[in-house]
Amino acid sequence: MTSMRTYGDGCSSAHALDLVGERWALLIVRDLLFGPKRFTDLQGGLAHGSPNVLTQRLRELEEARVVRRRRLPPPASANVYELTEWGAELEPILLALQRWGAGSPALTHDRPVGCDSAMLALKNSFDPAAARDSSLTAEVRFATDSFRLTVDHGTVDIARGQAQDPDLVVETDPDTLEALAFAGLSVAAAERAGKLVVHGHREVLPRLLECFPPG
Repeated sequence: MTSMRTYGDGCSSAHALDLVGERWALLIVRDLLFGPKRFTDLQGGLAHGSPNVLTQRLRELEEARVVRRRRLPPPASANVYELTEWGAELEPILLALQRWGAGSPALTHDRPVGCDSAMLALKNSFDPAAARDSSLTAEVRFATDSFRLTVDHGTVDIARGQAQDPDLVVETDPDTLEALAFAGLSVAAAERAGKLVVHGHREVLPRLLECFPPG
């Protein structure tokens, strides 16, 4: 049993911080919001966290019933970590924390973002009104991960994994995706720079990006 540090405060917010307030804990939750990951994939997305520290945080999050470990059936036969139903309730908190952090005057924009962070930023900026007449499915492929993104008449669903018969497949990197959505980078400029490859119905991409206006 891990000896978890505690604030010794009876407030439920203090208890919540006892559970997820340690370094790397909320970033692990962030990187599991869109679906399960193996330990090596988590480590790849949290490159500055040592294996020992990530192992410790995962053990603590398992004991707190925020995360669970599951064995995939053959032929994969690998262990993955995923959020419990209660752990998944942290999503609106992570979304709000990302929005709050974006307003920081000390935020620098010269550091790379991860795949899960970029997809969370898309979900954070989704505008139901802009998407009310749209129904489409896209697959976003990064070098290390893929996500399926479904917009359906004012709603959005994002999950880890490949999309079945998508209208559009986009191959890019997280920074370029954010630049396309939030910084005015054009599709043509991204393609010329070799940062973007588009498959399928190209005309869907501008309509997709319109669903995620910059804040």
